[in-house]
Amino acid sequence: MTLTQFKTEALEGLCTQEQLDLLDSIDTLRSQGISHYVSLPQIIVCGDQSSGKSSVLEAISGVSFPVKSSLCTRFPTELVLRKNSQVGVRVSIVPHQSRSDAEQHSLSSFCESLDDFNGLAELIENAKAAMGISTHGKAFSNDLLRVEVSGPDRPHLTIVDLPGLIHSETRQQSAADVQLVQDVVQSYMREPRSVILAVVSAKNDFANQIVLRLARDADPSGIRTLGVISKPDVLVPGSESEASFVSLAKNQEVEFRLGWHVLKNMDSEKGKSSLLDRNVRECEFFSQGIWKELPPSLVGVDSLRTRLSGLLLGQIASELPSLINEINAKVKSCQLQLQKLGDPRATVFEQRSYLLHIGQAFQSLVKAAVEGTYSEPFFGDAKTDTGCQKRIRAVIQNLNEQFTKKISLRGHSRHVITDEDGRLVSKHQMSITRDEYVQHIEMLLKKTRGRELPGTYNPMIVKDLFQEQCAPWGDITQSHIDRAWAAARDFLQHAVCYVADGATSKTIFNKIVLPALGSLRHALEKGSREFLMSHQRGHPITYNHYFTETLQDTRADRQNEAFREALQSYFGADTLSTSHPVGHTINLWGLYNSLVQKSTPDMTRFASEEALDCMLAYYKVALKRFVDDIATEVIEIKLLTALPALFTPITAFEMPEDLVSEIAGESEESQSLREQLNRKLWILTKGSDTCRRFVGIRGLDTNDGPGSRAQQDQEALSEGSCSSIELLVEAVGSGYDSESAVLSCSPTLSEPTPQPEYAIEQHTVEPTPLSTTSVSSMSGKKKNKKGKTKVQSSVESPLRYPE
Repeated sequence: MTLTQFKTEALEGLCTQEQLDLLDSIDTLRSQGISHYVSLPQIIVCGDQSSGKSSVLEAISGVSFPVKSSLCTRFPTELVLRKNSQVGVRVSIVPHQSRSDAEQHSLSSFCESLDDFNGLAELIENAKAAMGISTHGKAFSNDLLRVEVSGPDRPHLTIVDLPGLIHSETRQQSAADVQLVQDVVQSYMREPRSVILAVVSAKNDFANQIVLRLARDADPSGIRTLGVISKPDVLVPGSESEASFVSLAKNQEVEFRLGWHVLKNMDSEKGKSSLLDRNVRECEFFSQGIWKELPPSLVGVDSLRTRLSGLLLGQIASELPSLINEINAKVKSCQLQLQKLGDPRATVFEQRSYLLHIGQAFQSLVKAAVEGTYSEPFFGDAKTDTGCQKRIRAVIQNLNEQFTKKISLRGHSRHVITDEDGRLVSKHQMSITRDEYVQHIEMLLKKTRGRELPGTYNPMIVKDLFQEQCAPWGDITQSHIDRAWAAARDFLQHAVCYVADGATSKTIFNKIVLPALGSLRHALEKGSREFLMSHQRGHPITYNHYFTETLQDTRADRQNEAFREALQSYFGADTLSTSHPVGHTINLWGLYNSLVQKSTPDMTRFASEEALDCMLAYYKVALKRFVDDIATEVIEIKLLTALPALFTPITAFEMPEDLVSEIAGESEESQSLREQLNRKLWILTKGSDTCRRFVGIRGLDTNDGPGSRAQQDQEALSEGSCSSIELLVEAVGSGYDSESAVLSCSPTLSEPTPQPEYAIEQHTVEPTPLSTTSVSSMSGKKKNKKGKTKVQSSVESPLRYPE
């Protein structure tokens, strides 16, 4: 095992102590597993198989990894380089969240250290065995291998190395392995805070390499991708292929905002050599031929280390506000789920206490919904289907209106049509003219005659006609009750799930709420039958003046129609709506006789018309009363007002002990969920506390130094300019100026984009009172006269524990 020493003049001025602490803290978050829940700023190395990715990593780290360890072919590997007075290597495993608790505990306990690099190959093999790759024949693992390399001349840099992308299946690599590796690489690429280091080999046409296509898919605008060209020495000098890759390095073929970098890999075919020899040969290669046209900031491993360190630091600084906000949101979500689970419930007393709290929350929530007060977060967005279902008062109001409209249109069995009435009737209704209806009544009168005089009718005929007319009321009312009951059931299911955890809410709903709803349904059906029976079996009774007014209006309309027909007949006019000249003397007595002699000589028909008018007038009165009775006495009183009382604290207090244990006893599923949530909350809380320490520290995001120099050189090349060989010799000989070596990760923009103000919330697993503190925030950037960027603005924000 070999270890290359770096020139440290450029590296020493790279980061301030605060910036070094920030890099270390992000690594600590990743080692704790927070990356399973939130996306962390990171640099990921991607490339096709045999693209020279492993050689790039060796050059960056200065550590020659043994070939047989297959460091980056079987699992994601986090390579942590840190400056330290002591040389050492530490290998550990961060288990994937899909692992079981026992597996996570076993893998997390794997941690081995070395004082030198001689035993690194054996350590990696031990880690592979722990992940089950060697023993179970697995080709790939989702677990993260963490390799920490420290030394006095190491750069401060963290890189996540991913398996090489496979073009086609072989005997050793199945089609499933090809797809699995691609899926894992894409999952890392899609992380919005990941900077993609796309390694492209000059041995193959860059247009045919998978990594560029996947990088474009994950980062369409190319704002977080840095391309690296490896093996440029295999290109024939002066060839079109060499010119094509030089153009690519100048960001003229595949454009990335972070640009491109070129490295010469160690030539393994010429025998084994040290990394120091590799660096010397690299400097010689880039000092001749067409490659000398490229600026020193875009070639060689020394400038790449500096560029990547600044890139990572800038990415972390720029993403810190959104990272903190995301962690805060995740913490609140965990706390809400734990609040639903309640405290651990081992005894009957604890279980009953839990049900008392649920009963109180349920009663309050349902009462608010019944009263139409939708201020609780439970109700959500009214534009969604779920949000509408939770607003039970609005749902019932709409159902009552639909019921009123439906029974008004479809509630009568015989629909009297006129010439102007073109409305379609339902299949359960009969369309009939007034004359046909009168004839039907005449037949009934003859069959039910009593002692009444000619021209009059038996009052019982009105009852028979009305009961026949209101026959559809029963089905329409039952349909309305079914829909209202179903709406209440769906609402209560949402309410129970909101106030209790999954297992408990399911048991409460099935054991308590659903049986109570069944009783309510019987009460609804019984109440509707009682009101329906009074109309369908009882004698028509009303003291509402609307009945006599309607009857009088109907008779007046019929009389007016008779007068109209008489006048039109007497004057020979087609209509009374226009003026009609009269050329002869009007016989007033004749006109009078034509008006008053319009009578019905058939006494049975006259009685039938009177009975029809009386029934239709009473039907209107009865329908209005029936609709109000169903809406108020049945739906409102027997359903809505009863909902808050279905599950109350009293219900929980009077519940038998065996039922309490059955409902509130914690299942294995709930216990496992509680442990997972507590572990997740602990990790997120630690992450929040770690990130909060760096809010307001100035100098975390700057635009000076070699990183910016590389960006400026890339922009100049894209415009067609190039640098001289003297710049290359000077850079290789002396390194970058350490006084200006503070880097930025992103391209220089014409106008800085101000960051939104954000509040940092302090989270602890057990809430403790916190005082109000002034928290500085990176809410904007402002350039000074020298072109340097300063982070400014502070936000007064209370540190508080989220509810």
